Amino acid sequence: MYSLKPITRAGVPAALLKAERYRLLNDSSAAESICLDVLEVDPDNQQALVMLVLAITDQMRDGLVESVTRAREVLPRLKDEYKRHYYAGIICERRAKAQLGRGGPRAHHVAAQWLEEAMRHYEIAEGMRPAGNDEAILRWNTCARLLNRGEQLHPPVDEPYEPSLE
Repeated sequence: MYSLKPITRAGVPAALLKAERYRLLNDSSAAESICLDVLEVDPDNQQALVMLVLAITDQMRDGLVESVTRAREVLPRLKDEYKRHYYAGIICERRAKAQLGRGGPRAHHVAAQWLEEAMRHYEIAEGMRPAGNDEAILRWNTCARLLNRGEQLHPPVDEPYEPSLE
């Protein structure tokens, strides 16, 4: 096992810029690693916590359940209740989109449930948002449009599931 090398407190702002750049370059595992390094020297750094949630959810295609669990574990560390709900919505919305991308039996129905959960979080966040901050409304509208686009996203009413025998 290798021992990790700590960064300096003075290096935190530059590290966060680099983490954001790695996210933009679709290297979310590097962004996640940087956020973890920042949190080792500054455990309450809110910017690093938010970016960590985003970096983890960027990786959802690789492991849906694990990514949701890991991202949700970060939420209680966010001090702002608005952000806890907003980013809980982001986690659910990204989980839904990853589910749609993966496909599989009932994928559309599972995705619809995740989108509806995201919308509940966005509605709560909307009720406590800072003046002029409409990001929760924008995300809610995105989920609503996804749900409105296709009938296949609406959960069935008591549709029994029978696994294929092939």
